[in-house]
Amino acid sequence: MIWLPKQREALTHLDWRNKECQLLLYGGAAGGGKSALGCAWQIHRRLKYAGTRGMIGRSQLDTLRKTTLRTFFEIAAMEGLIADKHYTYNGQTNIISFFNGSEILLKDLFAYPKDPNFDSLGSLEITDFFIDEVSQVTKKAVDIVRSRVRFKLKEYSLTPKGLMTCNPSKGWLYNEFYAPFKNEQLPTRFAFVAALPGDNPHLPDSYIDTLRSLPEFDRKRLLDGDWDYDESIDILFQSEDLYRCFRDEDLAGELFITADIARLGKDRTVIGLWKGLRLIGITELRRARVNEVVQSIRELASNRGVKLSNIIADEDGVGGGVVDSLKCRGFLNGSRAPHPERFRHLKAECYFKLAEFVEYGRLVLPSSHQEVICKELDMIRRVRPEADGKLSVTSKEEIARLHGISPDYADMIAMRMYFELFPNYGKYQFG
Repeated sequence: MIWLPKQREALTHLDWRNKECQLLLYGGAAGGGKSALGCAWQIHRRLKYAGTRGMIGRSQLDTLRKTTLRTFFEIAAMEGLIADKHYTYNGQTNIISFFNGSEILLKDLFAYPKDPNFDSLGSLEITDFFIDEVSQVTKKAVDIVRSRVRFKLKEYSLTPKGLMTCNPSKGWLYNEFYAPFKNEQLPTRFAFVAALPGDNPHLPDSYIDTLRSLPEFDRKRLLDGDWDYDESIDILFQSEDLYRCFRDEDLAGELFITADIARLGKDRTVIGLWKGLRLIGITELRRARVNEVVQSIRELASNRGVKLSNIIADEDGVGGGVVDSLKCRGFLNGSRAPHPERFRHLKAECYFKLAEFVEYGRLVLPSSHQEVICKELDMIRRVRPEADGKLSVTSKEEIARLHGISPDYADMIAMRMYFELFPNYGKYQFG
């Protein structure tokens, strides 16, 4: 493998002869060869030190398999390694085993509520580790992993070594690495190497163009490696813009129904009736069965003369039964966005479109529900785009984990943007 200059700089800190540095943070922007460095370093360590054990971790094991592991296979091939000859990968145990007895463990490092102390890592013994996209991992998880670096260190006279990669982020990485590095106060046991897209001549021009086309704050973070970006930009809905939406103003337009469907006994089913971009009625159902939700929407549509093609319901989970019964439009949160080159999925693009409408005062919301709507929309935050530059928002599951509630009102409102992204020309109606 031909190392980039920044990768070579990183390797001086990871070299076994460097007895001072124990933990290296590498990166600072997209496209700096972060994952390639980590995978190549792990391969070289396993081949050099027979019988040792490395770890590659990421916040979610599924994401690791789809991203970092693919890079591993690519780097292994570049290094001349042949699968099932020089190494094998067991997808059940998530272990990569080498011909010389060395192995790499693939680990999920997400902070699950059921395992707040990472007891799942309790029996772990490793020689070194590589954590990809560490900004998505808690400091506690990293501390636990570091405490498990002891396997065969004495046998090979090795210093504990760990490599972490990331894009600029706030929080503990900023406080413990970037800020001390900037002030020339970083402890010698830590090291930081900033790598930018311009440091990687192998990136296609189209990739750089994608980064340049991002909003200013994302461009500064992912293209320019700016760690001092304004953290308030993660907020999708500004309070002053949102409050202006709660006003008494009649809007012209067709009638629409949007419905966020909940499972029986969990959360709420929230049904919204719209006139153009004005939310004129809200129905909340609790512990409602599918047939009860269907009947409620059917009666509302029939009484108000809402076109069938102007009705949309959350199709994920049991909501699929509602969509099948009504024969209305279905909203799949993770489905392809109308502009997939910019947005992670349909839900993300709808929320960003909603934020645009809120900013320009195009939406009118009922004052009677101002508290719950403001509370839930404030929970919806931008998820900082990573290497592919695609925009996304906080998932429903993450909001439930952090806040203990489900943003049903917010999702019902965001679904109204579906009809702005996909203009409705339907002709049929109930009754």
